[in-house]
Amino acid sequence: MDSISVTEENYLKAIYKICEKEEKGASNKAISTRMDTSAASVTDMLKRLAKKELIHYEKHSGVTLTREGRAIATHLVRKHRLWEVFLADKLNFSWDEIHPMAEELEHINSEELINRLEKFLGYPKFDPHGDPIPDEEGRITTRQQMLLSKLEMGEKGTIVGVQEHSATFLQYLDRLGLTLDSQVTLVEKFEYDQSVKIKLNGMLDLLLSDKVSNNIFIKING
Repeated sequence: MDSISVTEENYLKAIYKICEKEEKGASNKAISTRMDTSAASVTDMLKRLAKKELIHYEKHSGVTLTREGRAIATHLVRKHRLWEVFLADKLNFSWDEIHPMAEELEHINSEELINRLEKFLGYPKFDPHGDPIPDEEGRITTRQQMLLSKLEMGEKGTIVGVQEHSATFLQYLDRLGLTLDSQVTLVEKFEYDQSVKIKLNGMLDLLLSDKVSNNIFIKING
């Protein structure tokens, strides 16, 4: 197979991430939005990737990855998330700073480097945003989690991840004190706009919008 460019790798990773949530595959529109490019550019790239047998692509149908395409995308995700752990845990970058740096580092093609990095970090299973890190064989660790918006009155949980990774959203959570491993209890849910009142770490009462509560993953405290 011909060599894969950085742009092609980024498209494969985008399709991988969309397909994590969309069982029917990635639409051209969803890919265009994630890649922040025109529909025409997406169509041209999909044709190239299909020719290299990295995707299954038919017009008007969802795009899915072939076995080879998924292997490439999974490896990229693995590298990206390991670099995020390194940047956050070892270099003390905040979780809103690490994504763009990991975007650059993920394209370093050294299997030995990544395997040593994983060992150095203690074989982490999740990145600083709570996303699972594929192991060397592409396997991921799953866990029971739900959106904060789905908590029932009085239920308690631990923040284990976020659905949105934008810097502005993560900075907003930091200002509120909502970080990974924070303990939350649902105090009240308002029918009017679906906003929720929570108690953070057993002390602080916070009012969160429906948008915020639908972008935070919780593990129920059992």
